[in-house]
Amino acid sequence: MRDGDWLTETGARIRGVLKVMVDAGWLPGGAAVIGTGGMWEFVAVGRINEESDTAPDVAYDVASLTKMMATWPLVGQAVAEGMLDLDAPMSEYLLVDDLPGAGITARQILTHTSRLNPVTWLERYVGTEQDLSEAILADPLEEPGHRYVDRGFILLGLLLERLYGTGLERLAADLWDELGLRSTSFGPLARSPGVAPTERRLPGAAPAWGVVHDEAAALMGGVAGHAGAFTTAIDLGAFAREMLRIHDGGEGPVPSSFVKASWRPHVDAGQRLSRGLGWLVTPEGVVYHNGFTGTSLFMHPTSGRYVGVLTNAVHYGRDRTGLADLRSAARSAVSPQAHDSTP
Repeated sequence: MRDGDWLTETGARIRGVLKVMVDAGWLPGGAAVIGTGGMWEFVAVGRINEESDTAPDVAYDVASLTKMMATWPLVGQAVAEGMLDLDAPMSEYLLVDDLPGAGITARQILTHTSRLNPVTWLERYVGTEQDLSEAILADPLEEPGHRYVDRGFILLGLLLERLYGTGLERLAADLWDELGLRSTSFGPLARSPGVAPTERRLPGAAPAWGVVHDEAAALMGGVAGHAGAFTTAIDLGAFAREMLRIHDGGEGPVPSSFVKASWRPHVDAGQRLSRGLGWLVTPEGVVYHNGFTGTSLFMHPTSGRYVGVLTNAVHYGRDRTGLADLRSAARSAVSPQAHDSTP
């Protein structure tokens, strides 16, 4: 299928799924970017709330896509600059020699095999004198195996700040500027029609709007290695395009070798999926990551095709009905079976 036809067909499909979700009252709306090579197309359906329409330049809380848009590339940059060894224990960078997690490596965190406590809840540390990185590494380790853990990326964000001597928000801002992302940042953002609110946690109160939805990231001031970033469909497409270009040998702040290594299977993640460095990898070679608020980015490095989706699916509650169908449509669109040779 020609790229132009693929763009049109995929855009119509994503638009259709989003419309079903909006009409059913499952979410207010959403935006998407569909791209390949130098072409891209945007989809915007519904609203961000009861008053304002969504658009490709509306900023959404991307939740765990922060891991891939901020922490993962910054780790690759630190590796390239010789500041971080993926296989060195945390005790080499942090004063944690006598803690259970002292031997954990950045590679284990990226592949979600660190054995860290999978419960993200950080309230227990409020009011204590214990440094957060030490608190994370002080918990007993879990059984070996793959298990998705936010705490590992929280730890990587803290480690990056130690290595560079500056805040994660500044490190990420410099990275995003170099990648050409003009509307991506950590919060808080001013409430406006250009920012999608997330969840109304208390009936009668305002929803989270321009502030991070993730409770652990909120406790950390809204800036964390696992959550806290906001982006638009335009910037999400630019990020995908840049990563695919770098993967193919292009110059950039993240080395091509790191991107290639990240998009190869490293460990079995179950359900016929593998975990690369951060990213999930399908048997068809699609790499992707999701965010709890209703965001996703799917890329197929071989074809250079990608689909990014931004929604505030938690706006009406955490059931997020229909989100699995939306993600399935996006994933299948970039899978090789969608890349036939029809002239």
